[in-house]
Amino acid sequence: MKLVIIDYGAGNIKSIQFAFKRLGVDAILSSNIEEIKGADKIIFPGVGEASSAMKMLKESGLDIIIPTLKQPVLGICLGMQLMCNQTEEGNTQGLGIFDVTVKKFSKDVKVPQMGWNTITNLQSDLFEGLTDKDYMYLVHSYYAENSSESIAKTTYDVEYASALQKDNFYGVQFHPEKSGKSGERILQNFLNL
Repeated sequence: MKLVIIDYGAGNIKSIQFAFKRLGVDAILSSNIEEIKGADKIIFPGVGEASSAMKMLKESGLDIIIPTLKQPVLGICLGMQLMCNQTEEGNTQGLGIFDVTVKKFSKDVKVPQMGWNTITNLQSDLFEGLTDKDYMYLVHSYYAENSSESIAKTTYDVEYASALQKDNFYGVQFHPEKSGKSGERILQNFLNL
């Protein structure tokens, strides 16, 4: 299986690579459009600030390519948020894959949400073998609003979409690569799709 992690300068790429290595898959880091298009599965990571990450995607032409991909694509954290229509972070237009707006948590809670929280309302093969009692590791100040594309929810300040799916595109707000056995199960389920 050819698994490509999109390398555009805004990812916690090493921990994702190590997580897949533990599952017996060598993930290739690449920003090469042909290599990305030729992959069986794609990871779209992201850590950092939305407007600078989007700028890097545009500079490499990846903003045009990513929405046209036909194989399973998993966006992680900022990667998922950039797959949405727009985000309040830097008032940034996203890739428009998910018809969702990303909003900032209110001043009523500590931001960023950092640490473990449960994912509930699981509605995808991505979560096979998991339950509403499973905890995932999160670090984020912005959240994707709930929508018809939500496949998991989490509550912090509000109930929000901690995972989204549309066709071959999946997104998770949490870091499966840092979420122990439950996160590893999600990555294995993604490989099995």
